[in-house]
Amino acid sequence: MLASSVLAFLGVSALVIVTPGPDTAVTVRNALLGGRAGGIFTALGVSVGQAVWAFATSLGIVALLVASEPLFLAVKYAGAAYLVWLGLHALRAAWRPRESRDAATTARPARRLGRGAAFRQGLVSDLGNPKMAVFFASLLPQFVPAGQPAFTAFLALGLVFSLMTFLWLAAYAVAVAKAGDVLRRPRIRRAIEGVTGALLIALGLRIAAEQR
Repeated sequence: MLASSVLAFLGVSALVIVTPGPDTAVTVRNALLGGRAGGIFTALGVSVGQAVWAFATSLGIVALLVASEPLFLAVKYAGAAYLVWLGLHALRAAWRPRESRDAATTARPARRLGRGAAFRQGLVSDLGNPKMAVFFASLLPQFVPAGQPAFTAFLALGLVFSLMTFLWLAAYAVAVAKAGDVLRRPRIRRAIEGVTGALLIALGLRIAAEQR
C-alpha cells in the first residue's frame, strides 16, 4: 500500500512539474541571461521555495494561510506583482532601441545575471505563488498512508516534489545554456525576451485574477 501511494504520488507530481508555469518561464529566462549557472541557481531557488511550502504544510501553517482570506490575497497579489515586474524588465530589454543597445555594448560588456540574483528570483517566484500552498494542502494528504505520522509524511513527500522540480528545471537550464550561442544572437534574444516577458506578465495577471 505504501509503495502504491508513493508511485501514484510520483506520477501525479511528474505531470504537474512538466507543465510549464511561472517557475519554468523564470528559469528559462535566467538561463539565457546567466548561462547554465543562472538557470540552475534559479531552479535551486524554486525548489527551496517548494521545500518551504512543504515544511509549512507539515506544521499546519499552510492551512492557516489558505483559511485566511486577507493573508492569502496579500501573498497572491505580491507574487503576481513580482511576476509582472520581471515581465516588464524583459519587455524593456526586448524593445530597447538598437542604437542604445549597441552603445551600451561598446561602452562595457553585458553583465551576466549573478547566481545570487538568479536564486532569489526563483525563490520569490515560487513563494509568491499561493497556488503552491493550495496545491500542497490538497495534494499531500491524499498520498499519506493510514497510520503514518502526518508531519513526517507531508515533509517527505514535499521534499521529493521539490527535488523532482529541481531536476526538471535544471535540465531546462542545461538545454538553454547549450543552445546559448544561438539564443544570444541579438534578434533571437530580443524575441525570447519579448515572449518570456509577455508570458510572465500574463501569468502574473492570471494569478491575480484567479479564484481559489
